[in-house]
Amino acid sequence: MKAFLSQIHPVDEDILDAYIAQWTVYTLPKKTIMTAQGDTQRYWYYVLDGIQKSYYLSGNKQHVIAFTYTPSFTGIPESFFTQVPSKYYLETITASKFLRISFEQHQQFMQKHREIETLFRKATEYLLIGVLERYYELMAFDIETRFKTFAKRSPHLLSMIAQKDLASYLRIDATNFSKLINSIRI
Repeated sequence: MKAFLSQIHPVDEDILDAYIAQWTVYTLPKKTIMTAQGDTQRYWYYVLDGIQKSYYLSGNKQHVIAFTYTPSFTGIPESFFTQVPSKYYLETITASKFLRISFEQHQQFMQKHREIETLFRKATEYLLIGVLERYYELMAFDIETRFKTFAKRSPHLLSMIAQKDLASYLRIDATNFSKLINSIRI
C-alpha cells in the first residue's frame, strides 16, 4: 500500500506510516455485498486480494459500473466522501482481502496532515480522469472498439470475470460479447 500511495503523491514517511497504521485488515467471501443501494459507505478499502464490482440494478438486470482489484482502492466514492446513501452496489466477485479505514479516521488524518489531504485530492483527480475516459469510450466507440480497448488495457480480466459482467461493463449484449471474444484475436 505504501508504494501505491507514494506513486500518487509523495508524503513524509513518518506521516505515511502513521496513516497506514490506521488501516485494518478485513476479509470477505465471494459474492458478498459490501455496500447496498441506500446504505452509506462507512469505510474506504484498499484491495490486497480479490476482485469486486460496483453495479446498479434496473429491474432485475445488473449494470456493471466498475471492477476493482489489487492494487487499487475500492468503495462507493461519492457515498464515502460525502457520507450520503449509495445509489448502487459494491460486491465481491471473489473472496477478497482488504485494508480499510473508517470515514472518521480518514477525515481526522486529512485535517491533521495536509500531505494526506493532497494525496487524496490527487487520487480523486485520477479517479475523475478515469471516469471521463470510460464515459468517452462508452459514448464514442463502437462495440468492437470498446472490446478491443478493454482487452488491451485489462487482458487478465477476460479470464477472471464472468462474460455476462464484462458484457454489462462494456455495454455490449451478451451474445455480441460472446461473438467478439471468439472472433477477435487478443
